[in-house]
Amino acid sequence: MAAVLGRRLSSARVVAGRSSLRRSFVGASEVAYNWEDFPEDGVLDENVGCKSWPGMQWVFLGCPGVGKGTYASRLALGLRVPHIAMGDLVRQELKRDSPLSKELKDLVSRGKLLPDELVLGLLTKRLEEASANQDVGFILDGFPRTASQAKTLDSIASITLVVNLRLREDVLVAKCLGRRICSQCHGNFNVANVDVPETETLPRIFMPAILPPPRCLKKMTMRSDDTEEVIRERVRIYSLESRPVEDYYRAQGKLLDFEILGGIPETWPRLLSALNLQGKIANTSLVSAEKQKIAA
Repeated sequence: MAAVLGRRLSSARVVAGRSSLRRSFVGASEVAYNWEDFPEDGVLDENVGCKSWPGMQWVFLGCPGVGKGTYASRLALGLRVPHIAMGDLVRQELKRDSPLSKELKDLVSRGKLLPDELVLGLLTKRLEEASANQDVGFILDGFPRTASQAKTLDSIASITLVVNLRLREDVLVAKCLGRRICSQCHGNFNVANVDVPETETLPRIFMPAILPPPRCLKKMTMRSDDTEEVIRERVRIYSLESRPVEDYYRAQGKLLDFEILGGIPETWPRLLSALNLQGKIANTSLVSAEKQKIAA
């Protein structure tokens, strides 16, 4: 399996090796990038307002429901690299009528982590598609989720940055319970209005509800696995099995811990600042793209 994945990413490794992008690591949990030569090597896209960087290979970590897909997809759009979401790959497979789909449905309904061989199989298929499209570089979220997976990924790709999104468990549960999807336009919304007061040791967390437009109100659905019992089980499993992944990348100096303290409008500029991407991704264009997707 590793040999197959290695062949799929061989072209990405070549590009990454040629890149003159300089990385400077400022500590175990703080990673900074030097983008001085970005204009020289990047390709300006006037429509998006930024430059593409085809050689980057980033990973987004975080408990299920923390928002990995939201922020990873926005960055991928702005940086002009593919966004590979393991959650989306799993959900696509769940729609199929196959033995694999039935096995996945049973595991997902119980909030269990998927076996490595199943996850790697889905990832292999996605990388084959990327290879056919001549894609190089990516932002990956939802993988790796175990130390074993991290080591496998490290042997087949040149991961340069790992962003670890963090959110308090009580807020995460409330946020997940509020998730809604329009069955017609497939827009994602959240009816939970989270406002946790500041304490002596913890900052305030404010996440206003993202309510659907009137035309979607009667078409709201929930994911079948968004129950408090399943959500807390996912958090428990993540804490046990995925924290070693953080330690693995932290030891390499590649991990950036990022605390989520608010909704998308507050978090997005903070994330760009943490990644030293201010001015290289246009806030307005990305927000507009998201609104257009919801309105479609």
